[in-house]
This record gives sequence, structure tokens and C-alpha cells, in this order.
Amino acid sequence: MLMATLWPTPLDQGFESSINKLFVVLYRNGVPLWFGYNKLEFTANVLMFIPLGFLVALLLPARIWWLALVICPAMSIAIEMTQALALSARFATVIDVFSNSLGAVIGILIAVMLRAIVYERDQKVIARAVWAQGLR
Repeated sequence: MLMATLWPTPLDQGFESSINKLFVVLYRNGVPLWFGYNKLEFTANVLMFIPLGFLVALLLPARIWWLALVICPAMSIAIEMTQALALSARFATVIDVFSNSLGAVIGILIAVMLRAIVYERDQKVIARAVWAQGLR
């Protein structure tokens, strides 16, 4: 992710014809015409940050998972600031911070739900083991 966001030049530079061909295929297969390059870039930013949110939320102890809601947007802001201040060919935008943060929040929510599911399963396994020990 850092390589993609902090590369000195935009990742799409030099791939304009390939991107146009992709849109021709997408439109031919039913993707609405309003879904243009800006929507594709927004969606890519969201998707790129889902794993970050997921991993940060799982790396933090369960009782402080909510810190991921601060850490991930802060990382996005740091990336955009670096692009603005150090990478002259890159463009820092508030929309990128929003889309990155949205992706991170989706990842965080997935991690929190997964943790809750695993916790409930573990509680049932423990209760079953305690019950079985009581019968013997």
C-alpha cells in the first residue's frame, strides 16, 4: 500500500489507453456510464485500505480496537501530506483521505465482527467443556 501511495509518479501514468479499454469493456457489460475514472479511483482507494483497517484492528488488543479508527485516517492524512509536500508529480486530495478512511473503516468493521464471532464460538466451546467436566 505504501509503495502504491508514495510512488513518485501517479500509478496510472502511461496506462491511459489500457484504462480506456477497460471502461469500454465495463460499459459494454452493463456498468453505467456515470461510473467514470473518478469513481474508479475512489473505489480503488476504498478497496486498497480495507486490508489496512482489518489488520490494524486485529493487531490491537480487543479492548482498544477503536484506536484503529484514529490510526488509519491518520495514516491516510500522513500519506496525503507526504504526497503534497515531497512528491511533486502526485496530488493530495481530501477525497483521497475520505475514500482511504472509508476503506479502513470497512476493514475495521469486518475485523470487529470477526472477533465477535470468534469470541462467541469460544464461549460456547468453553461452556461445553465446563459442562462436560461437571458430568464426569
